[in-house]
Amino acid sequence: MKINGNQIKIGNVLEHKGALFVVTKTQAVKPGKGGAFNQVEMKSIIDNTKLNERFRSDEIVEKVRIDSESFQYLYSSETELIFMNSDSYEQISLSQSMLDEKKVFLKEGMLVEVELYDGSPVSIILPETVTLRVVDTEPSIKGQTAASSSKPAILENDIRVMVPPFVNNDDVIIVDTNEMTYVKRAD
Repeated sequence: MKINGNQIKIGNVLEHKGALFVVTKTQAVKPGKGGAFNQVEMKSIIDNTKLNERFRSDEIVEKVRIDSESFQYLYSSETELIFMNSDSYEQISLSQSMLDEKKVFLKEGMLVEVELYDGSPVSIILPETVTLRVVDTEPSIKGQTAASSSKPAILENDIRVMVPPFVNNDDVIIVDTNEMTYVKRAD
């Protein structure tokens, strides 16, 4: 399927320069001079090398058709992540490098989408948001407003995010898995 350069999204699998790449980051750029473009960071499916490319909005790119199946995360070893197919109960092991730094969001029992190309796994799509508990953050300062600033917080999975001043230790918050940022306090 052919798509324009401005339609490229995180998780897309593209055929580019004769190889298959998974899109890991995108940023739409509108410079003051010249036309708009999409800055795309991709990772090769075959050898895990990274590639940064600029695609103009009118440039045509080949998006590969892939199948998606629901898998449940079971556990991890030193180098692999173990998943179970929700329908057939078949277990598969995938390299931890498929998720890079985002593997910290995996929790036992979490449902993820595994994308397959010709039956081989090419990428893992996490849920858009996850709910995590704040382990350590600075206490709130009386009189400080929510719009004034943010403060660092360490979450139960050891990642650090910036949160509003009203968030305290042991609060449960919702975090965006793509941007690794605070979304809101959980109900």
